[in-house]
Amino acid sequence: MLTDEQIQAAAHRLYQAEIERKQIPALTLQHPDMTMDDAYAVQKAWVDRKREAGRSVIGYKVGLTSRAMQMAVNIDQPDYGVLLNDMQFEDGANLKASDFLDPRIEMELAFILKKPLFGENVSIFDVYNATDYVIPALELIAARCMRTDPESGYTRKVYDTIADNAANAGIILGGRPIKPTEIDLRWAGAALYLNGQIEETGLASGVLGHPAKGICWVCKRFAPHGIGLEPGQIILAGSFIRPVAVKAGDTVHADFGPLGGIGLRFE
Repeated sequence: MLTDEQIQAAAHRLYQAEIERKQIPALTLQHPDMTMDDAYAVQKAWVDRKREAGRSVIGYKVGLTSRAMQMAVNIDQPDYGVLLNDMQFEDGANLKASDFLDPRIEMELAFILKKPLFGENVSIFDVYNATDYVIPALELIAARCMRTDPESGYTRKVYDTIADNAANAGIILGGRPIKPTEIDLRWAGAALYLNGQIEETGLASGVLGHPAKGICWVCKRFAPHGIGLEPGQIILAGSFIRPVAVKAGDTVHADFGPLGGIGLRFE
């Protein structure tokens, strides 16, 4: 277990990496015995720094829930991160690519809650009952720690990703909101266009077989700590495509078919 001093120091390094726009080496290079509890403790310390600076929690993201994402980053289990109010951008926004470290885009579904969810045995039907609506979403990820160390070739571990707030940097909601029972969410699909060309396609069933299972997973993960999901929160269920790298000058369009689309441009 890392000491509180080590946890605070690691969180500070991630915090400064974002401010200075400069990636740091994977934390597990310095702390090879880091555990999952350590990683989430670093994430919490990082979020606490943000909250002290005036940010507020608006929900959570569940990450690495699809096989496509796990294979893309060589990590074999889900994780979660905290969504803060300064991470939400408008559909059609122009974003400055240099504001983000190694920016990439993912497509997923967002669940907007109307009732609390808590417990280790939350079912898909519990998620449906607690959901106000489901809406298409893009997630902007940015790695504050290096994916691969340029000197040693060391690849970051799941603990590095968790500590890095699951690499979350932004969310964009758009398209048509629907009730969770309006369609079979497993078959909600989308195509991601980068500069007018299709880069990725996928189905929401890629997320643990059903996107609502991503919400079940995070409830189970939170339950031992006495934490639940709250009404009004945005919960990203997990990407069903591999992350697509973006840079200045790129235009992104996510076509969710009958659920509408989301647009984004990088300057």
